[in-house]
Amino acid sequence: MIDIENLKFDNDGLIPAIVVDAISKKVLTLAYMNKESLKISMEKNLTCFYSRSRKELWLKGETSGNYQHIVSITADCDNDALVVMVEKDGPACHLGTDSCFSNRLYENEDKKEFSYEALFELIKGRKTDKKEGSYTTYLFEKGLDKILKKVGEECTEVIIAAKANDKKETIYEIADLCYHTLVLMIEAGISLEDIHRELASRHVIDHKIKQEKMTK
Repeated sequence: MIDIENLKFDNDGLIPAIVVDAISKKVLTLAYMNKESLKISMEKNLTCFYSRSRKELWLKGETSGNYQHIVSITADCDNDALVVMVEKDGPACHLGTDSCFSNRLYENEDKKEFSYEALFELIKGRKTDKKEGSYTTYLFEKGLDKILKKVGEECTEVIIAAKANDKKETIYEIADLCYHTLVLMIEAGISLEDIHRELASRHVIDHKIKQEKMTK
């Protein structure tokens, strides 16, 4: 852990803060902090920035309700820039979008970007906007029992592949299981954030248990 006094603020007393969604890892916005706003951020566990245009502090979400709850703040190797990991209550951008970074400038056709969030939204779209011939749409049309049956089948396939020590096949079957589990989550109204929070809470509980054992 470094001290706030070791940070290098610019001539205007500011330091850039790159805000990242702790769940999706998506870059949400680039803002600036001064020493006072940084201290407020750490005291409240909410992002507080310095507006270069208005020349004043502003607590993100104070008027919109879209607070950003801080998970961690990390300085770069030169101590002159920050990455702020947050769990957000709503859109990060004043335009109402999830992230301020939404205007794609370039995309390498040979490198396809992948994220569980994008896949989750794609699968969800097959439920709300049904596409003829889509296997995903077919699962949603058949309903919960069919989806559960497929999840069970894929669990079995993972076990068989893993028992055979077939790494390639195990990877393939785990990917199938992940896909069908996402379908189940959407059918059941469960979000990726729900799973993230559950796993995060278990990590904290496990850490506490370990600490208790060490002190006995």
